[in-house]
Amino acid sequence: MSKLVTIYGGSGFVGRYIARRMAKEGWRVRVAVRRPNEAIFVKPYGSVGQVEPVLCNIRDDVSVAQAMAGADAVVNCVGILTQSGKNKFDAVQHEGAERIARLAKNAGIGTMVHLSAIGADAESPSAYAQSKALGEEGVLAHMPNAMILRPSVIFGTEDEFFNRFASQAKFGPILPVAGAGTKFQPVYVDDVARAAVKGILEGTSGTYELGGPDVSSLRELLDDMLAVICRRRLILNLPFFAANLVAFGLDMAQSITFGLFTNNVVTRDQLKLLRSDNVVAEGAKTLADLGITATPTEGILESYLWPFRPSGQYAAIKDSAKNLS
Repeated sequence: MSKLVTIYGGSGFVGRYIARRMAKEGWRVRVAVRRPNEAIFVKPYGSVGQVEPVLCNIRDDVSVAQAMAGADAVVNCVGILTQSGKNKFDAVQHEGAERIARLAKNAGIGTMVHLSAIGADAESPSAYAQSKALGEEGVLAHMPNAMILRPSVIFGTEDEFFNRFASQAKFGPILPVAGAGTKFQPVYVDDVARAAVKGILEGTSGTYELGGPDVSSLRELLDDMLAVICRRRLILNLPFFAANLVAFGLDMAQSITFGLFTNNVVTRDQLKLLRSDNVVAEGAKTLADLGITATPTEGILESYLWPFRPSGQYAAIKDSAKNLS
């Protein structure tokens, strides 16, 4: 019988790419998610019955243990960008990650890949970065041979980075941002998936910081995005004190509505992250150490940002028509 991998958060942005690749490797894939009925799209990644979504809440021991029953390897891709309801950074990214590692050890599973983030730091002023660091510590306490992946901002068809800014650029001549000078090293989602698959198939351990071939400021990345979607916008760099006022108002709106409104624009915690560069540290193990050549944003952005162009899929045809005599 083929081997089995359980991917927690396997229908999410990164998890689905790992699931697809593991199915191609011939493994059975169990996609552990909170809403299996919304993850049915993963089933065609493999043959009939090869990829199956199952119900799991990583805040519950029994649920997590049932999802990994009989597995040869586990992958944790569960993460949140904003806190809402019971899904707090500590509950999801610290306690949830540690729970998976602890139960995997108890089940005799020897291989684990954990998705963290560049900037994970228990001393960071950001609750997000703190929880990521504590999650890593919790994983390694139970699974010392686990593979820890720390990507910079991840780009790809379903990303919440370029898609979000491209959507905002559709309205008005100004694109307000905070931390325009902050540097990022965008990494392609499938490169992250390839790294995870290496960890599963080869039992690779250690911490790897994943970044693309280019380091750019947020302003430069937005300029590239605007060029792809054929829109001219003024990028307005908001001072952090002004951005904090906006974030405070949005955070308060989420609190007083008891989660009916979720602040997906910018939070005060995200602004704390934006004060530091998000790039691969000098001396860190990287994609190159895994034998993976990092994919640049060039060409990839065009493949999924075209819907944000003024003429959408017809933009190239209209440009071509202008050259007709």
